[in-house]
Amino acid sequence: MAVQAARAMDVPLPASGSAQQVKLALCQMSITADKDANIQAMRATVKEAASNGAKLVVLPEMWNCPYSNDSFPTYAEDIEGGKSPSVIALAEAACENQVTLVGGSLPEASQGKLYNTCCVFDSSGKLLAKHRKTHLFDIDIPGKMTFRESLTLSPGPGPTVVDTEAGRLGIGICYDIRFPELAWIYAQRGCQLLVYPGAFNTTTGPLHWELLQRSRAVDNQLFVAACSPARSPDSAYQAWGHSTVVGPFAEVLATTGHEADIVYAELDYAQVEERRTQIPIRTQKRSDIYGLVDYTSV
Repeated sequence: MAVQAARAMDVPLPASGSAQQVKLALCQMSITADKDANIQAMRATVKEAASNGAKLVVLPEMWNCPYSNDSFPTYAEDIEGGKSPSVIALAEAACENQVTLVGGSLPEASQGKLYNTCCVFDSSGKLLAKHRKTHLFDIDIPGKMTFRESLTLSPGPGPTVVDTEAGRLGIGICYDIRFPELAWIYAQRGCQLLVYPGAFNTTTGPLHWELLQRSRAVDNQLFVAACSPARSPDSAYQAWGHSTVVGPFAEVLATTGHEADIVYAELDYAQVEERRTQIPIRTQKRSDIYGLVDYTSV
């Protein structure tokens, strides 16, 4: 059966009545092999972020388990079946602290498959959206880094746009940030902030982590936030850390090193329209030469 493609069309930014300013917190957690300990650490870090005024809190990729293909099946939870202690804890943390919570990611078991899944909750603890990692992390840099998520995980269906009390968010997970087309779809759907829980490593992180965040921000003239786990010297996979927030002019608003930390930033969504007015590339695109095809909008 032929698939009908739709050329992506611009959607206006959220109305002025929605959130225009928000305090964001990126929780760069230390992850252990003890799921219960990770859940308690998550509760504590969300509480700390909220106590410091954050209204939008983001957790790292695979915050409830070690990042490894051996761990994903063991730690996977059935979110749709309601048998997910991690998701229950996330909902409770969002509600108890009255924050919008982008729950990093965790391994999800569903209908015989495993996914790398991010859940987003409002301040009442309601599940607003679920993003399954769209692009799987399969790389081979000889002598430095080889990893294939596809050995255990399946790819998700595509873009996840969610309207929250803290703005309109586009969700990606780690390797998703390398694909500008996904970010372009989010920008055209009116997202103000792209959120990427991610666990870049010490091979690609130093060169690409900040570069990709700033690239997605300047390409689409919006905010980008990427939240990593802290680096653990005992882990087989060494996360780069350096959770970072970037503004719509590609400026780094806040960042940190590789140890456990919480990164805070004040976002003013009026800057998105301001920068797009100053440098109007969205109206200067040559649609007679090129265009983005969005198969998920049909």
